[in-house]
Amino acid sequence: MALSAGQRREASRIATELAALARSGEVLPGSITSRRTHCGRPGCKCMADPSEPHGPYYQWTRKVAAKTVGRWLSPEQAHEYERFVENHRRLKELLARLEAIGLAALDADPRTRRKP
Repeated sequence: MALSAGQRREASRIATELAALARSGEVLPGSITSRRTHCGRPGCKCMADPSEPHGPYYQWTRKVAAKTVGRWLSPEQAHEYERFVENHRRLKELLARLEAIGLAALDADPRTRRKP
């Protein structure tokens, strides 16, 4: 079963955006978080009232084989690589849209058997 004209146009728009992301090469799975900590040493500013925690410290994390792995980043790296992480999220959104087009085509195909 062929895609409708609208589905082909949508797939073409998605392909254009995917190509732009691929050309950039700026894709990184995972997330970047900012943390502030308390060291617990008496007399340290982090233990004062009001407290002034240490940091911020930036960390990139992702899952590998069901385990979380990560790296500490400088503030400059965190700022730069946040774009890479956003691009990865965008890739996943675009893939989901392509999958929806395929599912819609399958659902519209009169040859598809449906369970009662």
